[in-house]
Amino acid sequence: MTEILGYEFFQRAIAGVVLIAVCAAVVGTYIITRRLVAICGGVTHACFGGLGLGYFLGVNPVAMAAVFAVGSSVAVEWMSRRLDVREDSAIAVIWAIGMAVGVLFVFLTPGYVPELNSFLFGNILTISAADLTAFAVFAVVLGAFFGWKYNEILACAFDRDFARVSGLPVRFISYTMTVLVAICIVLTIRLVGIMLLMSMLSLPIMTAEIFCRRYSSMMLWSAVISLLASLAGLIAGAFIDVPCSAFIVLIMAAVFIVARVWVAVRRLR
Repeated sequence: MTEILGYEFFQRAIAGVVLIAVCAAVVGTYIITRRLVAICGGVTHACFGGLGLGYFLGVNPVAMAAVFAVGSSVAVEWMSRRLDVREDSAIAVIWAIGMAVGVLFVFLTPGYVPELNSFLFGNILTISAADLTAFAVFAVVLGAFFGWKYNEILACAFDRDFARVSGLPVRFISYTMTVLVAICIVLTIRLVGIMLLMSMLSLPIMTAEIFCRRYSSMMLWSAVISLLASLAGLIAGAFIDVPCSAFIVLIMAAVFIVARVWVAVRRLR
């Protein structure tokens, strides 16, 4: 254990787990409360379009994925507000377009796309110092925004109509949170990959929701659950020599199932 902790890449992985667990808990609580879990799938698959276009154009694929993520999330919000399209329908449109664009440009890119699997399935052990810096900056921005507009975010998350009638800046909060969700998704891609990202942003919050009713408590406990499960999955995956990202999500799923069973057994008594 001491030996593996001495490796720099493992230290970066632990730091990345801590940062992304906290950010995912904060963003995920908003998503779950707004009942927008599907937007995670829509934006992550839209990111695939950005990755494919980035490889095709020879530019940074993560930067292009970020452009697609922010653009798609804003497009979902705009379609639901301006075009009177249901949010789940707008997400389906963005999901399909993103995947189609990604498949097209990956096919058109000459040669083999070397890092595509890491974006699809994730590899936390490859997190670089630049990734950690991006995580840290995002965590500061996210924390600052929540500290500034916490009450407004809370109102918009639970009842946007009431918030609008109360004169709160619902449009500003909604668009800003949508962009923050998109950026969080892009930054988390290298942690668990596109395929497993939705679990990272939902399972810890769903587990905390079983025991908590207050927004702040749910956010806090989901961060704790996410952090502990991520650290356990990282260490166990490294020792057993299996993909850490898959192990992290399996542990989160196991914790959720155990919590649900425990509550069900208590109710039967």
